[in-house]
Amino acid sequence: MASSKFSSPNSGPNWTAEKNKLFENALAIYDREAPDRWHKIAKIVGGTTAEEVKRQYEILQEDINRIESGKFPLPKYWKGQGSSKRNTITNEEQRLKNLKL
Repeated sequence: MASSKFSSPNSGPNWTAEKNKLFENALAIYDREAPDRWHKIAKIVGGTTAEEVKRQYEILQEDINRIESGKFPLPKYWKGQGSSKRNTITNEEQRLKNLKL
């Protein structure tokens, strides 16, 4: 789920792929029980508020729900991309587990 291209129209013009990557990594650090979670994540991402970070999280959850419900198909992976589909899915499942989603 690196740099979700599905949510870009709702994310606003200031939410770059680099910010999204920082956001995803910060989510792996600060779980749901972390005090001041959104403020800490906003500080890591930079140039954003806790409210914007929380909205980005809601968008990410919506994307995940659409993918899991089959409303948005997973991309087709080609053998020449360096990893098999099986490994990619396993890596994605591990990321979701790390994000506690």
